[in-house]
Amino acid sequence: MIENQGSDKQKIVTIFDDIYNLEDCSAYFRAMDHAGFRTAHHAVAGFRKTRDALARLRGLEAVNVMDFASGYGIAAALMRHDMTLDDVLGRYRDTWFDQASAAKVIAADAKWYGSHRRRDMKDSFAGLDIADRALSYGCDVGIFDAAFAEDLQANAASESLQRWLAECDLIVECGSVAHMLPGALARVLDAAKRHPWVITAPIRGNDTAEAIEVMQSRGMVVEVLDVPPFRHRRFADADEQARAIANARARDHETDGLESEGYFHAQLYLARPRDEAGTVVNWL
Repeated sequence: MIENQGSDKQKIVTIFDDIYNLEDCSAYFRAMDHAGFRTAHHAVAGFRKTRDALARLRGLEAVNVMDFASGYGIAAALMRHDMTLDDVLGRYRDTWFDQASAAKVIAADAKWYGSHRRRDMKDSFAGLDIADRALSYGCDVGIFDAAFAEDLQANAASESLQRWLAECDLIVECGSVAHMLPGALARVLDAAKRHPWVITAPIRGNDTAEAIEVMQSRGMVVEVLDVPPFRHRRFADADEQARAIANARARDHETDGLESEGYFHAQLYLARPRDEAGTVVNWL
């Protein structure tokens, strides 16, 4: 949530648990807008390029995409629709949302997304998260074709999720709390019979070692794409900035002009089966 909302000195509160799993997304995206959230804007450009490269290589007309730790589904929404992150965040600045019920927001959003669906879009999208109400919202407004509210860190995948993963081609991730939740990632990959590609956008300084080990142990080549680091969100305060800079430097990242400017920064990692790993051009 946002402290001191309406004052001249709003403070960013970085724990979004109380708004991450509501019946509609408006409060969450308002908070993210205030925090200067930008990851999805940059990451989804890479996700779309990755999807197209995968489809070309495998001769696929349609791709089955898993939005991992999806929440309300911003990654899938931007891949599936002709819209930008600014379009989504700007939508919830409208004062209409101040008093609108969840049912009215869902009905309005379903109509809005429906009017922006990419006409050439044949891909199927599924959301995976523990946030059941956020996933229901994503299904109700047409972002997801399927959704699975499961805690794969603690439990094995359900039979229905295993069936969906058996035909999954691509896994995208846009900002999970702990980088890709290695235990959950392992269960996803073990159920994914088509050997999907994985593209993720971790914050620089996050501990990515376990997730990388999970992917490498399953025969995947993991690389950092040659795309400059991009903004995730503003720091809440000087203490958070100092911690982020220390974490990034501990992993040999240069922080001048990046985290030093007041924002977390993220970068793109791509993992592919060894026999499909190779140079893909035009990432930007």
